[in-house]
Amino acid sequence: MSRRWLQRYIPSQERLQRTRSLRFMHHMLGDPAMWVLSRRSVANACMVGLFAAMLPIPCQMLLAAFGAYCLRANLPLSVSLVWLTNPLTMPVVFYFNYRVGAWVMNYPARQVPDHITTLWIAEQMAHIVLPLAVGSVIVGVILAIASNVLVRLIWRFQIYRSWRRRARRRQRRQR
Repeated sequence: MSRRWLQRYIPSQERLQRTRSLRFMHHMLGDPAMWVLSRRSVANACMVGLFAAMLPIPCQMLLAAFGAYCLRANLPLSVSLVWLTNPLTMPVVFYFNYRVGAWVMNYPARQVPDHITTLWIAEQMAHIVLPLAVGSVIVGVILAIASNVLVRLIWRFQIYRSWRRRARRRQRRQR
């Protein structure tokens, strides 16, 4: 994972500090450790952001920011990864989490009717909440661990590849 590629998409520290709605987080935004792009900070940011994205709770971004602060992860990356579950993908992701939770708890999974209404959702909510919560935590933990390991492996592979390129260039110069 290239540092330059990540820096293109992550907002700058100064830009976020000027945002009025984030003034309550000023002490967190001013911490230089929250903006470092290292293997550890990026892997932890992916772990925190993807775990928070899988939880069906409001204020996922605040949870990701708090997790990034506690784990010294890259703050903008962890908060932006929460948007994996945006309004378009949320029904699919949470339905998958519900199915995982129902499977783990050995609950009979509710079938979705052809026409979903808010009345149907309100009636089914008592049956859906527990499997959805369990499935969301399970999928979140699995996705968090897998993303952390994957980012660290990709980062190491990139370093290994750059060392090999550098060694080849040295060999060509010596000839």
